[in-house]
Amino acid sequence: MELTVLASGSKGNCTCLRGERGALLIDVGLSARETLRRLANAGEDASTIEGILVTHEHIDHIKGVDVLARRLKVPVYATAGTLEVFYEKYGPTSAEVRRCRYGESFSVGDFKVEPFAASHDAREPCGFSVTEGDLRVGCCTDTGTVTATMFDRLASCDAVLLESNHCPQMLENGPYPAFLKSRIRSSRGHLSNPDAARCLQRLADHIHVAMLAHLSEINNTQERALLSALEGLGFYSDQVAVTVAEQNPGPEHPESCGFRL
Repeated sequence: MELTVLASGSKGNCTCLRGERGALLIDVGLSARETLRRLANAGEDASTIEGILVTHEHIDHIKGVDVLARRLKVPVYATAGTLEVFYEKYGPTSAEVRRCRYGESFSVGDFKVEPFAASHDAREPCGFSVTEGDLRVGCCTDTGTVTATMFDRLASCDAVLLESNHCPQMLENGPYPAFLKSRIRSSRGHLSNPDAARCLQRLADHIHVAMLAHLSEINNTQERALLSALEGLGFYSDQVAVTVAEQNPGPEHPESCGFRL
């Protein structure tokens, strides 16, 4: 499998996961037009996309979901809570929609997908583990904490796309108002660099690749997130390849665009 990050951060999130014959999108937080442009720039054939997995209803994850799903004529997979808020905000859609449930796997083409609960301030947020053949990738990019269930799902993966949103010191000393800082720090907010590092330390015996995602442009830097992760991995830092996803990845930094298993 090959994972390509088209966008990662508060301005939009979208990831393409390619298998032997088809591909999935995880979130479409960009416009449909921009998503198609970035897919083409990444060398991806949009006609091979078989479905869109949605983690939750925040705009930086669903902005282009409806239009792109209808344009590509592919189903959208999301939890009931996510779909309820989506309908409340945007009304009915003519796109094909399929509800998924925590812990219940389903197939999309050659992929086996299992949603698992995330801890975020959304109606029914989730992460996904996606399996094709003998390979499995875990995606968890918006969560305030890593629960035991989440860890178990990620520990079964060969590679993970994991949130490393903020440096606690930068957040504390930064320009955000107190209520927003409190939201971000909460167990239903966003994962900090140290929290992500602790999770990777526990995953080190299981995974081969980790990509840090959803970095704050205000309260984090790529260097801080990467250093924290490598320090957390310790002796395992030469066994787990760690890279950092960008808000606007490009060919000048190919390591920020994704990985191949």
